[in-house]
Amino acid sequence: MKNPAGDKPQIDDSAWIADSAVVMGNVRIAADVLVAPNAVIRADEPGASIVIGKGCNIQDNVVLHGVEGSKVFIAEDTSLAHGCIVHGPCQLGKRCFIGFGAVVFDSVLEDDVVVLHNATVQGVRLPSSKNVPVGRTVLSEKDVTELPLVDQGLMDFKHKVSSVNLDLVEGYRKMDRA
Repeated sequence: MKNPAGDKPQIDDSAWIADSAVVMGNVRIAADVLVAPNAVIRADEPGASIVIGKGCNIQDNVVLHGVEGSKVFIAEDTSLAHGCIVHGPCQLGKRCFIGFGAVVFDSVLEDDVVVLHNATVQGVRLPSSKNVPVGRTVLSEKDVTELPLVDQGLMDFKHKVSSVNLDLVEGYRKMDRA
């Protein structure tokens, strides 16, 4: 749906958006993106924008929102798990994973960052391959330096999540064509 300024989402034909998802305003969704039921993607405030890269999955009850004048940018193959919130201004790199109920606000996450379930990241830059453990709060550079790196198990996990969701996009597209 359009926002009050008249901005309408631009959604690639190969993306799959659940009927109960809300996508409104200055939003661009690239190819092969899955937007699951009850996800809310809002760039409706003046000057806000949201860009979702190729192959991302936005799972059930995820909230993406850009406040006035802010941008949310999500690079390709990133997974946003059930019930997480990504609030602009924010930038997520390639192949990131944001876990169940996690909150990311006013931050930059470089490639391959994992933010696990119920963690909070605000006002920081996370270098590539950092792992924010379950329930951790990261609010300062000191907090960032204490974070471990993503291990092989987490790399495998996020790859599997991405792969399963890409398969779902294709499956839902086939169902829609039938």
